[in-house]
Amino acid sequence: MKKILCSLLVFLSVICLTGCGKDNEKTILNKLSNKIDKTNGYKLEAQMELINNEDSYKYDVSVSYKKKDYYRVSLRNKTNNHEQIILKNTDGVYVLTPNLNKSFKFQSKWPYNNSQSYLLQSVIDDMKNDSNLKMKKKGNNYVLTSKVNYKNNISLTHQEVVVDKNYNIKKVTVYDDEENANIKVVFKEIDMKAKFKSNYFVLEENMQAYNDNEDDTAEESKELEEAVYPMYLPEGTYLDTEKTVLLDEGSRIILTFAGDTSFMLVEQPALKEDDFSVIPTSGDLDIIRDTVAIVDDTSVSWVSDGVEYYLVSTELNKGELINVAKSISVMPVSK
Repeated sequence: MKKILCSLLVFLSVICLTGCGKDNEKTILNKLSNKIDKTNGYKLEAQMELINNEDSYKYDVSVSYKKKDYYRVSLRNKTNNHEQIILKNTDGVYVLTPNLNKSFKFQSKWPYNNSQSYLLQSVIDDMKNDSNLKMKKKGNNYVLTSKVNYKNNISLTHQEVVVDKNYNIKKVTVYDDEENANIKVVFKEIDMKAKFKSNYFVLEENMQAYNDNEDDTAEESKELEEAVYPMYLPEGTYLDTEKTVLLDEGSRIILTFAGDTSFMLVEQPALKEDDFSVIPTSGDLDIIRDTVAIVDDTSVSWVSDGVEYYLVSTELNKGELINVAKSISVMPVSK
């Protein structure tokens, strides 16, 4: 009888220990990974907020993923309704700007070369790569904390990922080294059994689909009445010259900054192409403020509110270049 009781106690202890251990960070991460491994494709809708000091830029985000490395990410700015599409297929990585009738083609390792808070795989990979992954229970949800890998913004150090009881990612918040939230992504809908037509990830089809669904209210080119200046300058740097050059359409403003770390900022109207064009681009892509920007070691270029910007310097490092770019704004922002 004693042997039976002892055996029963041992059996119950094993069950209790197993039950207590099922909600640890490793098992949650495994369940999240298995969902991605098993799916042939997913589609999600999310809301993303980028916080830059006191300014906030909000996006409606739609992500489509098909196994074998196909991605389509739509980013629609909620303030000016400006949409850009990041497309990855077998031909490369593209950033489509439909209302300018153009696309930039990148030789890029996106999305694997940088953390992407709106992509399920990237969020999960950041957790996998952190040997010190932490988890706590909050109500019916799990909150996991891990390091992140934002190469263009090294001040971003860690993320909090909220996972519900069904092992769905509900929210991602990315913090800097001073515990300020810089990126917030709330996932509204996720379909892990999504299916796509054969031409869904084709560049030309995406441009045509956009043109078919939009009315004729594309961004118009406009004269630049005055320059837009950066609100942030590195210490010991000052505006040296300002020159306006007349173009066939509009004008170009060239601002030259001198001092300890010199740089040049070029501003001109963003013109819509008559025919769809694909522009080969060196550098990589990153979301800066209200738009997708092209970033390399010496320059940042982007289009915002109908103005095309080109910032270049051989003396500023990439982080400083991006800080200057983030401080330039001609559009209203959400508070």
